[in-house]
Amino acid sequence: MRVAVVTGGGRGIGGGVVARLRADGMAVAVFDILTEEQAAERGDFYHRCDISNRDEVDLGFSRVMERWGRVDVLVNNAAKGFRNLLIDQPAQEVERCWAVCLWGSWHMTQVATRRMIEGKRGGAVVTITSVMSEYTAPGSSAYSGAKAALNAMTRTWASELASHRIRVNAIEPGWIDTPGERISFGDDRIDAAGTDLPLGRMGLPTDIADAVAYLVSEQASYVTGTILRVDGGFTLIR
Repeated sequence: MRVAVVTGGGRGIGGGVVARLRADGMAVAVFDILTEEQAAERGDFYHRCDISNRDEVDLGFSRVMERWGRVDVLVNNAAKGFRNLLIDQPAQEVERCWAVCLWGSWHMTQVATRRMIEGKRGGAVVTITSVMSEYTAPGSSAYSGAKAALNAMTRTWASELASHRIRVNAIEPGWIDTPGERISFGDDRIDAAGTDLPLGRMGLPTDIADAVAYLVSEQASYVTGTILRVDGGFTLIR
C-alpha cells in the first residue's frame, strides 16, 4: 500500500485530495493545524503541524515511518495568504505567508524526498501553487510571489530528483469554491463568479483532487517538472 502525506488536508482542496487518495487505496497522513477534536472527526492519521517549523515536520515524518515504514507521495497544499497593498503590508504578515508557502513546502519536500530516496522505490511530489503566480491582483504580491517561487522550485527539484525516480510536479488551481474562499469573498460573490468563467462554474476541490490523483499515478509515470493549470479557463479571460 502506498503512503501519502498531505499538508493542509483538513478542508477545502486538501480535504478533497485526502478523500480521493484514500479512495484510490492509499494510506494518507494529514499534516495540518486542526484541533484534536477536528482531527478526530476526520478519522485520518493526523499530525498537528506548523509546516514552517522543521522540528514539527521531522516529528511528523518519524510518526509516519513508525506506522507505515515508507513515504511514496507528498502533496504540498498548505498555504497562508492575505491581501494588502505593498505600502500597507505588515512585514510579519508577509513573513508568515512566505514561512508557510515557501519554507513549509521546502521542509516537507526535503524530508519526504530523503525518505523516498532511502526507500529506493521512487515517489511523487505535487505542490499546489496558483494561477496567481502569473495573474496578479492588487494586494496579492506576497502570495503571488510565493506561488511563482514554488513553480520555479518545482522545476528545479524535478531535475535534481529524476535520477531517484522521484517525479515533481505542480498544479495551478484557478478560483476554487472552498470554505475559505466563501469566508473571504462571501457566498453571493462566489455563487455569481462561476457564471463568468468559460466553463460556466467555479472549480471544486474534487477537480484539483482528480489532477493530483493523475500526477501521482502510474499514468503520469513520464511526467515531471510540469506545471498543470486547472482553472476552468480563468486565465483565458484575464
